[in-house]
Amino acid sequence: MWCNHSKRGACDDATGCVHVTLVRLIKFPSGSRRICRSRSPKLQDSYKRAMQHLKHCQGLAQVFLIRSQSSRLSKSVIPSLSVWDGHFSCRWRSTGGHGRQKYFNDRLPKFRFALAGLLAGTGAVLAYKLHQDKVQLAATSAQLRVTQTSDLPVYTLEEVTKHRSLDSGVWVTYKGGVYDITEFVAIHPGGDKILLAAGGALEPYWALYAVHQQDHVLEILSEYKIGVLNPESYKKQESANPSDPYSAEPTRHPALQINSLKPFNAEPPASILSDNYITPSVIFFKRNHLPVPRVDPEAYRLEIEGLSGGVVSLSLSELKSRFPKHTITATLQCAGNRRSEMNKVKQVKGLNWGIAAISNATWSGARLRDVLLYYGFGPEVAAKAKHVQFEGLDKDVTGTAYGASIPLNKAVSEEGDVLLAYEMNGEDLPPDHGYPVRVVVPGVVGARNVKWLGKIVVSDEESKSHWQQNDYKGFSPGTDWDTVDFKSAPAIQELPIQSAITHPAEGTSVDRSDREVTVKGYAWSGGGREVVRVDVSVDGGKTWHVAKLRTSDQGQHPAPPPPPGRAWAWKLWEIDVPIPHRAQELEIVCKAVDSGYNMQPDTVAPIWNLRGVLSNAWHRVKVKVSEGFKDQK
Repeated sequence: MWCNHSKRGACDDATGCVHVTLVRLIKFPSGSRRICRSRSPKLQDSYKRAMQHLKHCQGLAQVFLIRSQSSRLSKSVIPSLSVWDGHFSCRWRSTGGHGRQKYFNDRLPKFRFALAGLLAGTGAVLAYKLHQDKVQLAATSAQLRVTQTSDLPVYTLEEVTKHRSLDSGVWVTYKGGVYDITEFVAIHPGGDKILLAAGGALEPYWALYAVHQQDHVLEILSEYKIGVLNPESYKKQESANPSDPYSAEPTRHPALQINSLKPFNAEPPASILSDNYITPSVIFFKRNHLPVPRVDPEAYRLEIEGLSGGVVSLSLSELKSRFPKHTITATLQCAGNRRSEMNKVKQVKGLNWGIAAISNATWSGARLRDVLLYYGFGPEVAAKAKHVQFEGLDKDVTGTAYGASIPLNKAVSEEGDVLLAYEMNGEDLPPDHGYPVRVVVPGVVGARNVKWLGKIVVSDEESKSHWQQNDYKGFSPGTDWDTVDFKSAPAIQELPIQSAITHPAEGTSVDRSDREVTVKGYAWSGGGREVVRVDVSVDGGKTWHVAKLRTSDQGQHPAPPPPPGRAWAWKLWEIDVPIPHRAQELEIVCKAVDSGYNMQPDTVAPIWNLRGVLSNAWHRVKVKVSEGFKDQK
């Protein structure tokens, strides 16, 4: 920041012409931008004086505070304070996370931002040199080791617990350090949930939301350090902290490719995905939002609300004995399947799924329609209700459960086939897949197939769950985290037509002497629309061949054709395509067509969206053509 001495006189600040109170340099992953910041209490007075002085400066002034991003995490918060020609403005720009607030007052041409960045960067370097001896906070490493130095005050737990609100200040502890995060609350990507830790330890909350255990998050926290706990308080707190909520997770198959450990999210290798028409439960993709709950089947109760007879409590044995067992074969697909392809166009927010966040299984249980009718669903309820909400037994530290909802007509339709499932592939549901009861909503995005089902509510409203209201929605490629309005888009229900190549793999080679390349994959469409054709090309889409579809494993009788509108299961496909003469590389492409003649878009860019959902462009795989021994004379 600079002031014009010739017009405003000499500065009385110790830093001379440079008014920079945010004085920690942070290098962005791009390596090309730097900003400076500090939250040292010692600099609060100089910060206020600087801001007052800047209001009277005719020169250009800009202070940036930007939270650094990693290549794997797309959410960030970018606040900035600006002074332009004597006019002070403040804006908070959120580029990620949920529950974002946006305060934006932008009256400036873009070229001024570039100039301001240059000037602010220069000032930051000078200021860092001037202040580097003043702003060394104890937590200089990402590990935030527990240390006590003469530079930091020592607090007791009792003193920390007095700071539990914005009025009294919001203090938290982490690994023996004490942090005043009052100013950070307003820009926390997770909203005011951070206040749950106010006056206490962060560890129990970060154990549940393991995304916080990253260096850049710990670095941000270090800026707010104001002291350390005394040894007695730290020992007391350590003994009181609950155990890791993920410590009792079930054992998983080693073949799974892990996208996230806590919560656990993984997909099978694409090379084995289409080996079985019915995906073995152990390699069926896993999508958990929270820790897997441990449920005692004897104590289990399913509550049903919103019916004329009042609240119903149903045991597992009652669910099994009172209602006919119904079995369907249905494919479940995560909304983020193939998100990795969108990431190649532009970074999105979410797990970096490949092509295997989709699997097929047989599901058995009571039909939701039968259960609702048994307990009082009728014309009177139907006249008022529009949705059926589901709530899981998996909960976060606030006691908030995972939840979702589906339209009432899907839930009670005879053709809807919605199940309260207690078996998967002929056995009890595995823990990762919702034991003892989950809802299976065939033809609908996996997010609505709530696991560990604890409550059903027949309602005139959609679920208020975060995952229904502020996630799993599609937006225009032009919508970013500054402009997104989750209320403007409907929640994803039925998914679009989809197909992908499982063999051969990207970057592998085929032998020219084989004369043909065998291509395999899967295809599926939401809403019960049957896949009627899969087209395959080995020259990037110039020429096409029709693949053979199958609805069973090799050597088994194919499944009978599904009723119209009830094609819940995928189709596997395979084709042998001649290798083009003199081709050195093959660009293998697949695209599917469903019974409504819906087809996949040819490229990703036009369907790109900030959450990376609904990724269903033509799938492309490039392989080399090697010269086989048969061709060598």
